[in-house]
Amino acid sequence: MSSHDEPGSAEPKTELDDNQVSDSPACTITVRIIRNFEHRTSKNLILQVVTAQTTVGELKEICRKHIAEDPRFKIFRRIEFDALKLYTQAHGTKTQNLIINLGEDGFLNNDSALLDSVGVINETELSLFNDLAYKAYADDPHTKW
Repeated sequence: MSSHDEPGSAEPKTELDDNQVSDSPACTITVRIIRNFEHRTSKNLILQVVTAQTTVGELKEICRKHIAEDPRFKIFRRIEFDALKLYTQAHGTKTQNLIINLGEDGFLNNDSALLDSVGVINETELSLFNDLAYKAYADDPHTKW
């Protein structure tokens, strides 16, 4: 039994399909699926991603597929997740905001861009969220708890 199959493990590691694997080095990334900014409702999805071939659009679709199929994400299924943003990279600085990196930089808007070309490296944390909810939160960044 692998470590992600053990009872009580927090998050399983998810790998891409065999047809997406290449000789390129793989990296592990964490995608923070954000349901609500004000209440800081989020859940982490840990993915094993091949950076040389995976595009931003493919990563969004992989995350949406996990949300639709994984029972742990049942309460997240009503949200339209349409934006992806860089939260932090390994050994880098983190923001003071615990839910998302506020600011104009870090958006991954080009769905055809390769992950390694937009700066995604091993142990990068990304945030997947609804863009309209983010804009409302960015205008008035307060929490309700």
